[in-house]
Parts: sequence; C-alpha cells; structure tokens
Amino acid sequence: MTQPLSEQTIALVKATVPALEAHGLDIVHEMYSRMFKNPDIRDLFNQSHHGVSDAQPRALTGAIMAYASNIENLSALAPAVERIAQKHVGLQILPEHYPHVGEALLGAIKAVLGDAATDEILEAWGEAYWFLANILIAREDRIYTEQRDSGGGWNGWRDFRIEEIIEESSVIKSFILRPADGGPVMEHKPGQYLTFWFEIDGHPPVKRNYSISSAPNGATYRISVKREPMGLASGWLHDKAGTGTVLKVAAPAGEFFLADNAERPIVLLSGGVGLTPMVAMLEALVAREVDVPVHYLHGTHDRATHAMRDHVRQLASKSSLVRVTDFHQTPQADEVAGRDYDHAGIITDEWLIANTPATDADYYICGPRPFLRHAVSALSLAGVRSDRIHYEFFGPADELLAA
Repeated sequence: MTQPLSEQTIALVKATVPALEAHGLDIVHEMYSRMFKNPDIRDLFNQSHHGVSDAQPRALTGAIMAYASNIENLSALAPAVERIAQKHVGLQILPEHYPHVGEALLGAIKAVLGDAATDEILEAWGEAYWFLANILIAREDRIYTEQRDSGGGWNGWRDFRIEEIIEESSVIKSFILRPADGGPVMEHKPGQYLTFWFEIDGHPPVKRNYSISSAPNGATYRISVKREPMGLASGWLHDKAGTGTVLKVAAPAGEFFLADNAERPIVLLSGGVGLTPMVAMLEALVAREVDVPVHYLHGTHDRATHAMRDHVRQLASKSSLVRVTDFHQTPQADEVAGRDYDHAGIITDEWLIANTPATDADYYICGPRPFLRHAVSALSLAGVRSDRIHYEFFGPADELLAA
C-alpha cells in the first residue's frame, strides 16, 4: 500500500504553486525535451499532441497544477486519475517507464527554477511524484488484468486486419476490423476507444486513439475516422490503408462509456465526428431494448459531412422510444428540411434545455472542444448535476474541468 504523504511534503508542494503558475509550461517543455531524448520513451506518446497547438504540454501543466493545489484532497482528482490511467493503458505504459518520467520532471524543475528549487523542494516533489505514480501503476495493473482475463481480451499489441471500408461521408470512413488470428474480441463498453500503433514510412511510430463506433459483437470492431487537415494517421488510413491491411491494436480502454442499466432518460449529444461513440451507444441501447426515452442529437455542417445518417434512422425505427434530431449548420442549397435535416443552424442552449428532459436525463456528449465546452457549461448552468453529464473529447487531457 502506498504510504500517505508527509505533512512537510504537502506543505512544500503547495508552496510551489505560485512558481508553477509562473513557470509551469516551461517546466513541462523541459521535461518532455529530456524524456524524448530516449526514443523508446518518445515513441510511447501521441506526437500529434505536441505540435503547434501545444495541447499535451498545456494539459500536463494543468494536471500538475491541479495535483499541487489539491494534494491534501486527492479525492477531487479521482476522475482525472482514472482518465490518465485509461490513456496510459491504451498507450501501453508500464511500471518501468515511470522512473524516466520522474527523473525528467525533477530535472526540469531544477533546470527552470534554478536555486529556488532547493534540495528540500526536490525531495518533496519526488515523494509526491511517486505517491501519484504508485496509485496510477496499481490502477493500470488492474485494468491490464481485466483486459487479459476478459473473453477475447489481450495485453500489448494485437494484429487486426481491415475487413471492410465504408464511405460514411465526404470526410469520414468506417473501418471494420477483425483479429488476424481469427479469435474473438473482448466486449468493449460502448463509448470506449482503441489505441493504434501505426508504422508510416518516414515517421517514428504513430499512436492514435479512435472510438469504437459499433456495439459489442464479440467478433469485430468498427472505427469511423475523420480525415483531419494535415492529419498524418487519418490521412494514411483514408489514402493508403485498404482491405487486408494489418494494424496493431491495443485492447479497448476509456472511462467514458454507457452505463449498464438505463434508469433515466438518455441524451446522446454529438458534433461532427463526435458521433462515433454515440452510434455505438445507440446500437447498444436498441439491442438492449431499453424502456427509457433516448434522444439522439447530432450537429454537422451539411448533408455531405453527415455520417451514418441512414444507419442511425434505421436504428431509431426499431424503437418507439428513440428520437433522432439532426442539425445542419449550413445546409446546401438543395437540402430539404424534414428530409435531409431537422433544424438549420447549431444546437442552441435554449433548444437543448427546452427539448430534452434536463431535470431527469443522463447526458453523453462528444465533439470538438468548443462544442463540448459550450454544452457542458450550458447544462451545468441549467442545473443539470455534474454526475449526469458524461463527456469525451478527442484530445490529451481534461481541460473541461474549468467549465
């Protein structure tokens, strides 16, 4: 069992919060610079989050700040710890990798803060780092064990072959994946993702997470991938991968998933390619024949970008409790309301609160960061409890907590 942090360590770490506010991002950049000198450590990470947007360094800076600020009340960080553990499992981070990170963090603190980083402060941060690391290692070990012991489950990277490719829209393709060994696959929880290791000529290994867009069936997974501008992995999948291509895949992971038992109305709210986990959830809800109302709300640019529309409508036709509403932000000239879409424009706060059971429902939300940030804020301001707002976004960490 991990020993509790000493009072002295807690006091020293909290005392560094002002320095972290001023220099945290510099510390994180220095930390990654040190870590990435080791190719084996560098290749563990999704490098797309370390580009121009600086998303991962900023996210880690926020996480370090949150840890330091809440170090005497770590229960407040439990959701973030679970999210990090799930991401680590997807990336196949193991206990032997943690010493490299700890050494880089302490070295970066010393390099950036200089004489202000006394031996006493570095010792306190070392204790704090390993306290959190041991919590993560223990949780990740349990997840790895669950994956290994599940029917059709596995650890590490398993070869999957692309069995079928489906053009879903002008920007999204679906890929049906079957294990190359012919065996079964573990049942994922609708909403979870797969992590992929791509080997693309001229690049170091590329890691990406893609939500599973199908309900569990024990035999295959489906991912639905949007071609991103300048997207290395998505471009390769759209342009180079074909039926028969073999991909390295880690077992399903993620803390965003549909509850096993539906006790309240459910709202599935998505924007753009954020529909992928929502379609998996809708398939599962229809298959389970749930006896609660289900509202499927989706917003996209127009008919050309609207993926899986017919599939969703077909699912809805199987249950009188499922209601589908589509928004096209800028309908094409020949689009017809009521045929191609239900409403023009975006999903407004007023429409969302007026047309969904806000006082009773569980909301599952996925989409671009601005879409998510706005939706989570609107629901919170309308009085929806935080434990009924569940969300996933395609990025490195939990920046929505500020909302």
